[in-house]
Amino acid sequence: MRSIPVTVAALCYVVVVFGVLSFSSNAELDPSFYKNTCPNVSSIVREVVRNVSKKDPRMLASLIRLHFHDCFVLGCDASILLNNTDTPTKIESEQQAAPNDNSIRGLDVVNQIKTAVEKACPGVVSCADILTLAAEISSVLGGGPDWKVPLGRRDGVTASRTLANQNLPSPFSSLDKLKSAFAAQGLNTTDLVALSGAHTFGRARCTFVTSRLYNFSNSGKPDPTLDTTYLQQLRGQCPNGGSGNNLVNFELTSPDTIDNDYYSNLKVKKGLLQSDQELFSTSGADTISIVNTFANNQDAFFANFKASMIKMGNIGVKTGKDGEVRKQCNFINKKSAELDLASVVSKESSQEAMVSSF
Repeated sequence: MRSIPVTVAALCYVVVVFGVLSFSSNAELDPSFYKNTCPNVSSIVREVVRNVSKKDPRMLASLIRLHFHDCFVLGCDASILLNNTDTPTKIESEQQAAPNDNSIRGLDVVNQIKTAVEKACPGVVSCADILTLAAEISSVLGGGPDWKVPLGRRDGVTASRTLANQNLPSPFSSLDKLKSAFAAQGLNTTDLVALSGAHTFGRARCTFVTSRLYNFSNSGKPDPTLDTTYLQQLRGQCPNGGSGNNLVNFELTSPDTIDNDYYSNLKVKKGLLQSDQELFSTSGADTISIVNTFANNQDAFFANFKASMIKMGNIGVKTGKDGEVRKQCNFINKKSAELDLASVVSKESSQEAMVSSF
């Protein structure tokens, strides 16, 4: 993992030019929110995530992605965790939305965390805050930056499959569509490039790559922005006409580590997804200079990544008396009251595949 020291002046340049540290913050959120009510919550979350990641290193990337997919739909309120229910109110789970179905991972991990937290501090910590803490801890365990997570989110009492299909950008998105999807959430171009850096680790299913390899834009040819050597490597992993379920590393040299190699890969046409390569290969795009900065300066990437993660984590949060603190992350409390919680088992995705849509 490369790390290039930077001067204070250089870091100030990044901040001034890209404005990433001038993010909006919800005044009601506070890193010390659970200081008196659940002081060990971060340690509890860390222990579960660390233990899971020892057996499944990909889970770190999956938990960051789960947080992202939650925040882009109804805000950061853990709506993505809600299962389908008919009573006492009908909920269409976001888990079956096109960007999530057979794709999201980590639902069982979140429930493991919730169980451990409830044992220590019953009825105190929201599932939305658990998702946010798990994302930050996953960054740290993956070799990335740490930050003080603003806490105090409440859980939503509904979900929206429609908005999940509408709001979450596709791996096939053009740069304009990516920008539009992020702008709709109050995130700017630098946020887009910085958060895309989460693709420095994790895996994607071949189904999200094969069109670039064999029939890009129905041309019968590969994507011209794809390095030819990398193209042949990917074709070996993702055969034409295959099931599409093979997994491919997002990043070539350090697939389980957060670093700035993702941006270096974009500069040599080795971005895995179309939406990745669009950041550098779109002619005249303002994202090119940001990619160059992050490729040359890992400290700048880390500073912008954590700022953008905090900013994203503040999208549409519920605080105070809004929402609730769910007793069980997959159901609103009114539904949980109908169930024997000891018998409730969440359904993890049948496909253990991680592909991020951002």
